[in-house]
Amino acid sequence: QVQLVESGGGLVQAGGSLRLSCAASGSIFSINVMGWYRQAPGKQRELVAGIASGGSTNYADSVKGRFTISRDNAKNTVYLQMNSLKPEDTAVYYCNADQVVTSRGIYSYWGQGTQVTVSS
Repeated sequence: QVQLVESGGGLVQAGGSLRLSCAASGSIFSINVMGWYRQAPGKQRELVAGIASGGSTNYADSVKGRFTISRDNAKNTVYLQMNSLKPEDTAVYYCNADQVVTSRGIYSYWGQGTQVTVSS
């Protein structure tokens, strides 16, 4: 059984910063891609940033230059440093681990979500 546990969400004023963390645990041999998605009320879930095991990254245009994704492969942990936050960044942020190689096969997993609220 694989679990993703997120932390670091909260309430911050516009222009502030937050750092999200997501740790994967369980019978994991490797994780190819880890990423962060977000879903605002009334909107579809969207990709915020992703990072492959080799370190290549991709970002949504709306967060480029403000957010930085990183990972620690030894700890199966992914981070999202969010700077210069805007009210439109308000959403529930979900961690995703894709192409997770386990003893039972290859799967994708989601965290439970963490609320990020940016006040104006």
